[in-house]
Amino acid sequence: MEKDEIASRASELELPRGVELRFVGDALGLCADGMELVEDFRELLPRLRQDRLGRELLVRAARVKGAGEPVVIDATAGLGEDSLLLAAAGFAVTLCENDPVIALLLADALRRAANEPQLEGIVSRMRLVEGDSVDVLGSLGRAPDVVYLDPMFPARTKSAAVKKKFQLLHHLEAPCADPARLMGAAIAAGPRKVVVKRPVKAPLLAGVKPSHSVAGKAVRFDVIVAPRP
Repeated sequence: MEKDEIASRASELELPRGVELRFVGDALGLCADGMELVEDFRELLPRLRQDRLGRELLVRAARVKGAGEPVVIDATAGLGEDSLLLAAAGFAVTLCENDPVIALLLADALRRAANEPQLEGIVSRMRLVEGDSVDVLGSLGRAPDVVYLDPMFPARTKSAAVKKKFQLLHHLEAPCADPARLMGAAIAAGPRKVVVKRPVKAPLLAGVKPSHSVAGKAVRFDVIVAPRP
């Protein structure tokens, strides 16, 4: 999506009272409460180094043996940072985002990243789809290798700086209201595995027991080996 189209769509969106979309330099920003949120994938460059990617918990959880370019559906894309990690690790990623404002912020982040030499190859493996991920998962022509779910977006951190960042997103999108529907659609899509991001002490999503988990200090990734249809 080009900048002019993004600007046109931003002007058409209905926003909550006190919330504004405007360009901050070349980047589309979400502005409210005296704060600005601009997604900039360049900030993740240190984590995208090949010597560090293999230590990322998400990459370890999503890894698929025997697949040259594994296909993953990120059903809760948000601002796309987890998808960027997966794409940098060689996955072809479809990002699903239902909220039109967040989807537009993500589209603008992808636009700018495509013009960065260090990121253009990575984001070429990322495709954004705006819409309900349950519908997207139900209309796939072929089963993906992985479905990734992060239903706790956006409230999952104690960092004061990040809290301010996600306070803005609370104006737009609440955490997943129907985890059973989301998990059911993920499994029904027939992937080799479903990977679920959870706070480390959180209960299982929709009560589905994982085959195994990859855990850190703050988060864990539950891996469900889904039955193939």
